[in-house]
Amino acid sequence: MEIQLLYFEDCPSWQNALSNLRTVLKEIDLNIEINLREVKSDKEAQETKFLGSPSFQLNGQDFWHEERQSYWMNCRVYITPEGLKGWPTIEILRQKLVELITDKENIK
Repeated sequence: MEIQLLYFEDCPSWQNALSNLRTVLKEIDLNIEINLREVKSDKEAQETKFLGSPSFQLNGQDFWHEERQSYWMNCRVYITPEGLKGWPTIEILRQKLVELITDKENIK
């Protein structure tokens, strides 16, 4: 199992997102390596189906997947109990990660 955090360098939110992801993995006792992937161009955004910075992928699938006609360098926002934020809360990440892992286990 692999988690990627996709971001672009000037994104003001990716480091908060990384911190929350590390906290969740520690809380639920998952020893999964986080691979950071810096997206550097619109071309690379299109190739990786980049939904904005920061984005989370489990085995190449975005945590909050959506299909688009095109992909580009942009900031991503998340709906949280406090309103729109540039990164998901610890609780939102925990919920989604547990859901994704449970779904993967049920598929086997």
